Amino acid sequence: MKTLVQNTIIALTLTTLFSCSKPETTPIPQAEPYSEQQVVQPQPVETAPEVSASNDGPKHEGLKLIEGTDCLTCHKIDSKLIGPSYQEVAAKYSVADLDMLAQKIIDGGKGNWGEIPMTPHTGLSKENARQMVKYILSLKK
Repeated sequence: MKTLVQNTIIALTLTTLFSCSKPETTPIPQAEPYSEQQVVQPQPVETAPEVSASNDGPKHEGLKLIEGTDCLTCHKIDSKLIGPSYQEVAAKYSVADLDMLAQKIIDGGKGNWGEIPMTPHTGLSKENARQMVKYILSLKK
């Protein structure tokens, strides 16, 4: 019984404290009537075509695919990183090697450029790998 009375007194005290607090006086912003507002029509935005790293035209589909993978973690276009540069690969291989190189991207490998293995990209389709190789071979000097 004593606990019930104490709890009731505490509840009443808290209710009194919070109900007597100062109400919020910040006014709520009101929108202007619609008839007074000016309607602004959205303007179409023209986008420039994506350009390749050398800025000489639209971005190659193979480059887009390369940028969407982890390839640039180990390869650069014009200098060796962990693996060879794409220009070094282009200098060593030709279009006749396209299918072999595409399969190498998918399967991964080791030994052609040193002992650090290239990780496999098994989720990559053969056609996408071919597009990537076409871009790399286009960097031949």
